[in-house]
Amino acid sequence: MDEAALLCHRCGAELTPGEGNFYVVRIEAFADPWPPIIPAEDALVDIKERINRLIEQMRDMSEQELMDQVYRRLTIYLCRPCYQTWIENPAGST
Repeated sequence: MDEAALLCHRCGAELTPGEGNFYVVRIEAFADPWPPIIPAEDALVDIKERINRLIEQMRDMSEQELMDQVYRRLTIYLCRPCYQTWIENPAGST
């Protein structure tokens, strides 16, 4: 059976299932689930007008682009050294 090589998503090292030397990282991201805060002065604006403006802004976006703004899930594979670096600083901030 010829399987595609499993590679570390950070450094590209080849990973071998069953050897216990890599991690599977599942990332789930979703947009702010709370209702929007609408200032009192904006509450006077016609809601249909606001919806129409939003639809116009989204008109040229693909279905995938729209979905990515709401929810995204992905799985990455990291070798042990890359995982140890990543888990301590997943956002990559200094």
